[in-house]
Amino acid sequence: MCGCAPRMKEWWLQVGLLGVPLLAVYLHIPTPQLSPALRSWKSSGSFFTYKDLNIFYRDSSGAVGSSDVVVLLHGFPTSSYDWSKIWEGLTQRFHRVIALDFLGFGFSDKPRPHGYSIFEQATIVEGLLRHLGLRHQRINLLSHDYGDTVAQELLHRYEHNQTGSILINSLCLSNGGIFPETHYPHFTQTLLKDGGLLSPIILRLINFFFFSGGLGAVFGPYTQPSQAEFWDMWTAVRNNDGNLVMDSVLQYINQRKKHRERWVGALMSTSVPLHLIYGPLDPVNPHPEFLQLYRKVLPMSTVSVLDDHISHYPQLEDPTGFLNAYLNFINSF
Repeated sequence: MCGCAPRMKEWWLQVGLLGVPLLAVYLHIPTPQLSPALRSWKSSGSFFTYKDLNIFYRDSSGAVGSSDVVVLLHGFPTSSYDWSKIWEGLTQRFHRVIALDFLGFGFSDKPRPHGYSIFEQATIVEGLLRHLGLRHQRINLLSHDYGDTVAQELLHRYEHNQTGSILINSLCLSNGGIFPETHYPHFTQTLLKDGGLLSPIILRLINFFFFSGGLGAVFGPYTQPSQAEFWDMWTAVRNNDGNLVMDSVLQYINQRKKHRERWVGALMSTSVPLHLIYGPLDPVNPHPEFLQLYRKVLPMSTVSVLDDHISHYPQLEDPTGFLNAYLNFINSF
């Protein structure tokens, strides 16, 4: 009897000692290799420098005879690769199609610690367009999710003639938390943004299966990404240890609440042609609550509601429907 307790203690000690290196390996899993598709996307792009930070972007020349430029602003937690399924279709209509990975996303740098903000992301977009010589060109903005909020800040600057602001020709939003009061972030997002000292631990524990399960919840049941597509999204997140900055980036949810008057006000007061493309199965910005408020607050905006089974990522779930809705809007003014 007396010898059992020491043996049990020794057994647990051995398990603990074995578990430490295993846990260390688990928490430092190497970044996944780029798939051929993701490698091709990256190799087709370039980088520009913002305050010693590298920002990835793609800039494709398209339609001959058009001078129109479209700039694409992606959502959280993904990247410019979200636009890959409609890229070719856009190049057939626009002279230039431009997309970037925001700071902290995709192939762009992901500094930590860093105070990520919507204001800085808007300044980066302005810097990119200066870099590309488009400072005085009228720009069509097409945005999704997190990118919607960046577009709202760019619109505010444009409406107030702020130095360095871009000239906005039109704005098309899609499935973003435009109104904080009808925005329901995933539980994990709330936990990470408000988790304090727990957040860095949780971030290191998030793996592909946790990530794909969480992201899959905001896609429709019939429009789920393939395993390969989920891996591309996860690989872009893991690039430059992007999984470790998610809690900092997620402060945008609090910023939306704090600056609601500024950002919703920009939409209410603008004379820029405004459109919304909406996947109605979105659990983050749910139907009909979100759409009713949108139409009430922004009656001058036109709206395209996609099929009932389309959810939070309409440009990936229904690229043809999304592209057609966007081109119909662009050709309407």
